Amino acid sequence: MSMEGISQCFEQYGGIAVFVMVFLEYMNLPGFPAGIIMPLAGIWAANGKLSFLLTMLISVTAGVMGSWVLYFFGRFGGDVFLKAYVKKFPKQQEAVERNFEMIRSKGCMGIFLSKLIPVVRTLISIPAGVLKFNFVKYTVSSALGVCVWNFVFIGAGYMFGNQVFEIFA
Repeated sequence: MSMEGISQCFEQYGGIAVFVMVFLEYMNLPGFPAGIIMPLAGIWAANGKLSFLLTMLISVTAGVMGSWVLYFFGRFGGDVFLKAYVKKFPKQQEAVERNFEMIRSKGCMGIFLSKLIPVVRTLISIPAGVLKFNFVKYTVSSALGVCVWNFVFIGAGYMFGNQVFEIFA
């Protein structure tokens, strides 16, 4: 999705568009890049379309809920999926095991820190679900990480406007 398309959606549907796009982005769906969605939401807030605080609240709620979808996918079907995935891509076995080990050894801090690393931040939810990581602890750790990540990108859009794309590009 292009910047123009995202901007049009924000104009037409407001906070609902922010919610839906961030929700889909946290489900790791292609076409919804955080590096575009979040700064545009910040610019949109800076232009008075929505308050910064409300934009953050919407984006964090959507991010946590998108993460829940992958967590529950992992919890109720992730084992089968991961076995098939590793069978098809055996070289990924080591990366999958690293994610599991990181959750086992670092727990909540591992989930939080993972939410700050591109790509890993969305995918960590599946191993957390497979390991049946405590849902409340997972939610709190995820929410804190999502809040930090979203604050950086939405805040950059809010503070720097369109110039933010020169910074992150």
